[in-house]
Amino acid sequence: MNTQDRQLLKRKIDDDLSRSRQQLRDLEELTQAIAPDNAIGRVSRMDAINNKSVDEALLRKVRLKIQRLEKALTKLDEPSFGTCIRCKEQIPVARLILLPESVRCVKCA
Repeated sequence: MNTQDRQLLKRKIDDDLSRSRQQLRDLEELTQAIAPDNAIGRVSRMDAINNKSVDEALLRKVRLKIQRLEKALTKLDEPSFGTCIRCKEQIPVARLILLPESVRCVKCA
């Protein structure tokens, strides 16, 4: 991987981190506890609880993505960055641009 590719990936990771952190803040707000004294109907309350569960699952995924992106950012300058952890082949740059947190090539994923 050449220097231009690494710079492009760094920008991509920074952009993804920025978006993911904003999404994290939004989801944290959406997953606040639903007060039992909230004056909504029983069906609406159950719908709100269901939506909260979906948002909590998404919140876990976003947190994991942020961790992986931060790890990718710290390893970006290492010679082994972009090498599949399973088959040891080079991960195509196009895949890394799409999913910079990737640690496996398409075949091994």
